[in-house]
Amino acid sequence: MSDSHFDFLIVGSGLAGAILAHHLHGMNKKVAIVHSPEMHSSSKVAAGLYNPITGRKMVKTWRANDLFPYLEGYYKKFEAVAKCHCLNDLPMYRPFLSLEEQNEWQGRSAENDFDPFIQEIALNNKHLHVNGEFGGLTLNKTGFLSVPAFLESMLDYLSAAGVKLLEDVFDFEALTHASLTPRYKSFNCDKISFCDGSDTVKSPYFNWLPISQEKGEILEIGADLPSDIIINRGVFVIPLGNGRFKVGSTYNNREINWTASEDGKKQIIHKLKELINVNFSVEKHYAGVRPATRDRKPFIGMHPKYKNVGIFNGLGAKGVSLSPYFANQFAHHLVNQSELDHEVAIDRFFKFYEA
Repeated sequence: MSDSHFDFLIVGSGLAGAILAHHLHGMNKKVAIVHSPEMHSSSKVAAGLYNPITGRKMVKTWRANDLFPYLEGYYKKFEAVAKCHCLNDLPMYRPFLSLEEQNEWQGRSAENDFDPFIQEIALNNKHLHVNGEFGGLTLNKTGFLSVPAFLESMLDYLSAAGVKLLEDVFDFEALTHASLTPRYKSFNCDKISFCDGSDTVKSPYFNWLPISQEKGEILEIGADLPSDIIINRGVFVIPLGNGRFKVGSTYNNREINWTASEDGKKQIIHKLKELINVNFSVEKHYAGVRPATRDRKPFIGMHPKYKNVGIFNGLGAKGVSLSPYFANQFAHHLVNQSELDHEVAIDRFFKFYEA
């Protein structure tokens, strides 16, 4: 095989692209990644939170029993091999908003389905810095990934292991022979996979998929809060060390840009004051744009016409928990033609494609 031919060409080096490349490399495939370090990426500003109990109604997240055992093993194994520290497994405290909610969770605690994720149910407020009189839920299998540090370590590791990193703003007009053996500029590949996040809306291959863009904003604050637990209700409060915390996030599908806004800042501060009762100072404020799918499940699979052109996208705010498990599934689909989970396979939306 020549130096200009690859088994797989991956477009994008965020969580989806980097972790897919890592899985394919682990299957002894020759891989190249096309990426532009200067371009915006939601992974670069992501909070990196992973949490099995989510939403206002505090329900178990989709596929939690599959995703969470795999993600912890995956990230910890990579840390050991790459000699880096990126995964921060911390418990999460979620205060109850009412006596009814407290009673509901006392009932759920007896269910085996929730048992792996519950550390403690407190009937009284154990955290003086948190507002709330009804106690709260402390969760296991939670934490956050230092996403920029992870991606830097991953790309260094892949490069040293022989994965080719092509620094380039991907040019769709330079992709030819997509229906046979895809060729991008001077590089040929057996298959190409797009892991380009919110840029998928501009893709001539996958812009028919019901994907949209969501803007999210995050603050970094200084505060006298515990550094050994994540607080999460309305907003998350993630300890970064040295009295610094990451707080967010907002969801805005009307103003799609990468500019931090005063309105977004006010939203986060308002919710933060509802959650905690200590003084804080805002030190940083930034925004990102993430991809969102109609049914809040990833887009994975091959194009209905161009059978060698694939997509691994739509992971949204849950990229840290979704990427490892489904990158593994997609890698086996690409290499061994194993079936994809029908809930993530893009053939569920083939009716939107017009050849």
